[in-house]
Amino acid sequence: MRTLIVTEFITLDGIIDSPGGGDHPRAGWTFKEVPFVEEAYEIKGTEQSEAGAMLMGRVSYDEFAPVWPKMEEFAEYNAMPKYVVSSTLSDPEWNNTSVLRSLDEVAELKHRDGDGTILVHGSATLAQGLAEAGLVDRYHLLVFPVALGEGKRLFNGREAGKLQLAEHETYSNGVAKQVYDVVR
Repeated sequence: MRTLIVTEFITLDGIIDSPGGGDHPRAGWTFKEVPFVEEAYEIKGTEQSEAGAMLMGRVSYDEFAPVWPKMEEFAEYNAMPKYVVSSTLSDPEWNNTSVLRSLDEVAELKHRDGDGTILVHGSATLAQGLAEAGLVDRYHLLVFPVALGEGKRLFNGREAGKLQLAEHETYSNGVAKQVYDVVR
């Protein structure tokens, strides 16, 4: 069975809304409010090289699809299979993208043969649904020393399993890498 990893930029108060841009009043908080320190983002390169597929919700797909295919640093993501969980998307235009209609189809994807992990970027609603269904195996969190007070949250209190810290590191800009395995 393939490992499903939810990877997020997250604030101290658990918000994952609009880290690079979007509708939140403080959209772009990862880059506007915290100094860039290259080593804090090394996990992102590792994720991309180890991933065998990317999974996202419709909102994240709509935000990523027009931008990521043009970015050289996402070449591996652009080439790999991508899956969008959506009841409305019918003809995705992003290279190598398929639509899944339910969490049951995500569970089937996890059980299919395939190389590498399945990464979930962004997608707060999807991540919560996956966690409630017991489909998340690991969380890769970059915790930023920012509190937004409101916005989309990663955790809603109905997640299946408990979290066990597997890896952590803190960087000079105050960002903390926290990797958790889900224990069932």
